[in-house]
Amino acid sequence: MTVRTTVVVATAAVALTAGFAAPAMAAGAGDGGHDATRKAVRAAVRDGVPGVTLTAKDGGSTWSTTAGVGNLRTHAPRSADDRYRVGSITKTFVSTVLLQLEAEGRLSLDDTVEKWLPGVVHGNGHDGRRITVRQLLNHTSGIFNYTADETFGRTYFLKDGFLEHRYDTKTPEQLVAIAMAHQPNFTPGASWKYSNTNYVLAGMVIQKVTGRSYGEEIRHRIIDPLHLTATSVPGTRVTVPRPSSRAYSKLAQTATGPTYDVTRLNPSLASSSGEMISDSADLDRFYAALLKGRLLPPKQLKEMKATVTVEGIPNARYGLGLIDRELSCGVHVWGHDGGIHGSNSVAVTTADGRHSVAFNFNGDWSGDTDAVVEAEFCGE
Repeated sequence: MTVRTTVVVATAAVALTAGFAAPAMAAGAGDGGHDATRKAVRAAVRDGVPGVTLTAKDGGSTWSTTAGVGNLRTHAPRSADDRYRVGSITKTFVSTVLLQLEAEGRLSLDDTVEKWLPGVVHGNGHDGRRITVRQLLNHTSGIFNYTADETFGRTYFLKDGFLEHRYDTKTPEQLVAIAMAHQPNFTPGASWKYSNTNYVLAGMVIQKVTGRSYGEEIRHRIIDPLHLTATSVPGTRVTVPRPSSRAYSKLAQTATGPTYDVTRLNPSLASSSGEMISDSADLDRFYAALLKGRLLPPKQLKEMKATVTVEGIPNARYGLGLIDRELSCGVHVWGHDGGIHGSNSVAVTTADGRHSVAFNFNGDWSGDTDAVVEAEFCGE
């Protein structure tokens, strides 16, 4: 199940998704039971995805595979070492930092947003005095999703707007202001609805509590300790570090028509809801370390895994920046999916952190990510 937390313009599924070490072996070598996964990856390419890169880790063994191309012009293949924009997978990193701050006694998840960001969440029925940090992290705040704003969508996700504005810088405050121009989705705590605004605010809370940006805190607390050498928080940097492939989008409300290279963009439009860059091996390492308790004390990890119902999707529940998915074979995997222009990614691991998979499609209009996850954990 993919929790479709994508940016939408009207009914269009354009891209800002969500929404979900042993030495690596050569790509495609030593299947070790991954034949179903390879077939699912190739099926995604047949479905129209330009290229796929995937790395799985199971116990002490690591296996990688690729399919399709990383560059439609040169036909260069994708690499197992490709770095890519991970979209809403960023949210798990942000939530982890806030839970670490709670463990240090520097904030409480039950603090109101108003306590840390006075006057920021207000207008048109929004009231930061009634919303807690916990409700930001599990999407029960009711705050409007700024990426669902039609003007924002036309400006940044459809062809004419994107090609003119792809290098614009947006501040967190500007993104939140877009949300505040709309009414809330519901009373805080009354329901669940994915909102990228929640995690823009969460990043702002991190800065208020620590005096440092959310990106600096992620680097200091997660990236450096875990030696995630391919992972970065780019800020306003428009390029993806090498090795990397190109990213492609239709920039339209349909999956047909011309294909555009959207690799270069200013990711500040996603901010702390979806800005980060990583690779598959780093994502496997991050989620395995998280579920094994290397990043959070037991109390905070339990809080992160306390889930709420995701309405309309019976096989998924949402924790604090962490999705619990029950697969067809009964296996539960924990992680997140994420998308941004031209990039659709998933990273999940079992509850014990022993079996992980992370992968990326370098196109945002086709391909079945659920089938890849099912193949890895349930395939013969």
